[in-house]
Amino acid sequence: MNTMKLSGKIAVVTGASKGIGASIAKHLAAEGACVVVNFASSKSGADKVVADIIGSGGTAIAVQGDVAKKADIERLFAETRQAFGRLDILVNNAGIYEFAPLENVTEELFHRQFNLNVLGLILTTQEAAKLFGPEGGSVINTSSVVSTWGTPGGAVYSATKAAVDAVTRCLAKELAPRRIRVNSVNPGMVETEGTHSAGITGSDFRKQTEAATPLGRICRPEDIAPAVVFLASADSAMITGESLFITGGFR
Repeated sequence: MNTMKLSGKIAVVTGASKGIGASIAKHLAAEGACVVVNFASSKSGADKVVADIIGSGGTAIAVQGDVAKKADIERLFAETRQAFGRLDILVNNAGIYEFAPLENVTEELFHRQFNLNVLGLILTTQEAAKLFGPEGGSVINTSSVVSTWGTPGGAVYSATKAAVDAVTRCLAKELAPRRIRVNSVNPGMVETEGTHSAGITGSDFRKQTEAATPLGRICRPEDIAPAVVFLASADSAMITGESLFITGGFR
């Protein structure tokens, strides 16, 4: 008897070359899904994720595409269709964050974050919806605790994640007749390559966050991925339109 929760399922994970996305891709594959590992720029990172999955007996391919660009999104799903014929799971994980005090907010900073985090997510879901079969599927959006928790310098980034939560609720209702469920995961601070290179993981901000977190530490990518597996699987068959906060109790 096959005990893998996602056996035979096809999944696309955007922004999966590192960090949370890489962990999600590996966890989905470990449960039997064939995974399309999308990346914008880090081919080496994506190739390593694919190699890790194949080395563990799974199936994966890497597909380049900047999901802030409609043409790249269309190509991503054309390649997914070519490789696997259909889609069951979409994880909208690609995103960027830039914090800036009000006086440093520019049109360019605003559009760069909204184009990827919100417009890109909507257009990716639009294209993916064409590949879901009559049995439906699951869309999981990577949001953030900042969608509801305000932080100085976070006006634009927090606004993108509040928008992601709103999109999640709207599309859950809109796509429900097609049996497509839409949920989000909302992590707190996560220790990734991105937060390391941004200097966040060694900062006073991290220390303050951990001090305010009941479970006493910030998240790791492997804290987030099992929740995505749950939301992708039949275990969550009656869950849609929800935002699952994974923050160690930090709210």
